[in-house]
Amino acid sequence: MDDVLTLARLQFALTAIAHYLFVSLTLGLVTFLVVMQTRWAITGKEKHRAQTRFWGQLYLINYALGIGTGIVMEFQFGLNWSGLTHAAGNVFGAPLAVETLVAFFAESTLLGLWIFGWDRLGRTAHTILIWLVALTAYASVFFVMAANGFLQNPVGTRKVDGEMVPINAATLFQNSNASSAMAHILTGALTTGAFFVVAVSAWHLRRRTAHTEFFWSSMKLALPVAAVMAMITGAMGASLFQVVADQTPTKFGPGDKDAVAQAKEFTEKFGPDNYFSPDYVKTAESFMISTWGVMMAVTVIATLFLIKRNLIRRRILLWLLSAAVVLPYLASTAGWIFREAGRQPWAIYGVLKTEEAVTPGLTTGGALASLLVFGVLVAALTLVDWALLLRFARRGPDEAQIGKAPIPDEKPADAAPLTY
Repeated sequence: MDDVLTLARLQFALTAIAHYLFVSLTLGLVTFLVVMQTRWAITGKEKHRAQTRFWGQLYLINYALGIGTGIVMEFQFGLNWSGLTHAAGNVFGAPLAVETLVAFFAESTLLGLWIFGWDRLGRTAHTILIWLVALTAYASVFFVMAANGFLQNPVGTRKVDGEMVPINAATLFQNSNASSAMAHILTGALTTGAFFVVAVSAWHLRRRTAHTEFFWSSMKLALPVAAVMAMITGAMGASLFQVVADQTPTKFGPGDKDAVAQAKEFTEKFGPDNYFSPDYVKTAESFMISTWGVMMAVTVIATLFLIKRNLIRRRILLWLLSAAVVLPYLASTAGWIFREAGRQPWAIYGVLKTEEAVTPGLTTGGALASLLVFGVLVAALTLVDWALLLRFARRGPDEAQIGKAPIPDEKPADAAPLTY
């Protein structure tokens, strides 16, 4: 059983982390697209349209491949964690079902209209579409975090014949654990998007490509956002620690008195067990905090150079800004490890242990096969995503295909008239 549990947890960790790497960039970039296209809708300037097309193409690449990782992650609930769905599927599954309708139907439909609406819809109508795409993306986060917040802080439920059922849907969706984490995630995603725009722009500026003005404009938009959002995200993370201390204190380990008291209560109620988070959770917490500190320092220093208008001449700093694109990904990964692994040994904190959430009858061979198949698939999607983003980011705005005006068919002047 220990081997099965370890393999199932490892698979979930890999797929969840990989999927969130896509999600954070998608949420961040779509917010920038809203700003860029709104400026185009108001001013009608070609440079804003070109920005929307270029960054929109990179957004679409990440979005399309991210859907694949999301599907893979959903599959494992039935494969590896049917104990969880049996115990709390009526509660945990409801917001996930709504999220699927929002993300895979509403958001995808609106995004399809936005993709094929270039030069077919007016600027205002087309801009409204990207606003709606962004709002549905935020709605998806809300429903996912409602489900995740329930695992951290199970509220608004009661047991009927051994299964948890919702008492009040409003209580489930107003869970303070979910709302505070959602705000932290959204600002973190905007930070990721800003760092991505800054990194690509810095690469072109450092190499003095033919699109200096284009990427200088993108840099001036994204770099101050990166600095401000990094600070806000750090502040929200600090405030979130109080929520964690109140609702899941055992995450802080045996050195915390509230954690010790909570572990004692669990022992009296559920029997002896290790109710403290694994040691690597504290390492992830420290790494997350230090990484955010580096991010804030880099962006603040770069913004000061931007104000003095000589950033474009600082090649070393531009190189650092390109390399810094990995920082928000590393910080986000460490944050999710702290949040999810820190909940152990619980699938639903204080209600259902992780070992009880595993699918009954799941064998070591089955869990290993699932890990290998889905792990390879997720790794392939991630590598393809990065390869395509790198390829199209390096090409520059002239090679953007999205929104490209169709070339009219030309008929030779001496062509004979058609007869029927």
